[in-house]
Amino acid sequence: MKRWTYEKAGVPHLKGDAFFDNKIKSIIRSTRVPGLMGSETGFAALFDFKKTGVKDPLLVASTDGVGTKLEVARLRGCHDTIGIDLVAMCVNDIITYGAQPVFFLDYFATGKFDFPTQVKVLKGIAAGCREAGCALVGGETAVMPGFYSSSQYDLAGFCVGLVDREKIVTGRGIKKGDALLGLASSGFHSNGFSLLRKVFSKKDLAGEIGKQLLAPTRIYVKPVLKLLKALPINGIANITGGGIGRNLPRVLPAGLGATIIEGSWPRPKLFDLVERSGKIAGPESMKETFNLGIGMIVVLKPRFLKKAQMILKQMKIASWPVGEITVGGGVRWTKRRR
Repeated sequence: MKRWTYEKAGVPHLKGDAFFDNKIKSIIRSTRVPGLMGSETGFAALFDFKKTGVKDPLLVASTDGVGTKLEVARLRGCHDTIGIDLVAMCVNDIITYGAQPVFFLDYFATGKFDFPTQVKVLKGIAAGCREAGCALVGGETAVMPGFYSSSQYDLAGFCVGLVDREKIVTGRGIKKGDALLGLASSGFHSNGFSLLRKVFSKKDLAGEIGKQLLAPTRIYVKPVLKLLKALPINGIANITGGGIGRNLPRVLPAGLGATIIEGSWPRPKLFDLVERSGKIAGPESMKETFNLGIGMIVVLKPRFLKKAQMILKQMKIASWPVGEITVGGGVRWTKRRR
């Protein structure tokens, strides 16, 4: 009769392993921010909000994943930037309230423990946290043989941020005639990959096209925080799955909508390739699925547009006035004015 152990069932004992703990600690330690307390490998994380300097703090929380972009990473054997995507998908939601992300946790689930792959993913998460100015305070590694294949893994992220009660951005101040400033995306970010994996073959995804699709999601925290310090911002929308039409209305007060001017920004060629190669059912499907080159929209008074664009240019973020706030719900697309 075979004698079973947890290791023989496919799950290594990692907790307390000196090499594993030291490697994880060094990566986590690189993201420390004021207020973080406790051990990197403790049972939970401690954070002292008083050390942040926020007078009347409100907590802002978000959770997200990377979706089937993970399959493109697996096909290409490229795992060093997918962690940036994970952080970006959470912190870009938090910044829509004008909040600074302060700490982040990850969940890594796999069918077989592969330490080199996990380290690459974790280094990407740490890089994203440093870019967002938040601390990686820990996470969970779940090895589940028989549930995932030996080469598969899944990721989830959890982030908490802080905003001063008097400075929270709610969208309530948005008025008819406000301008919409679109911030350039870095590509498809982490949305629409179930469709992209139908459009392109596995050979395509393992090659140059896959490399372009894996461009990490842009993190907008520092540019938007700089805008908030310099200008009155009335609303911020993170353009994720569902595109502009599904995400911009989420920050608009009742009774207000938006007009988006087609052609007011240069649509990246890769989006055109997807539309042609996939024979996507009309331009409306593209608009309802992808960001089309705009990763975030800031709502502000027209007189502040030039200054906002100047600030963003200093932060190496391209931006364009893409429309305006109108009366009536929803988003209407119109051709570029002559």
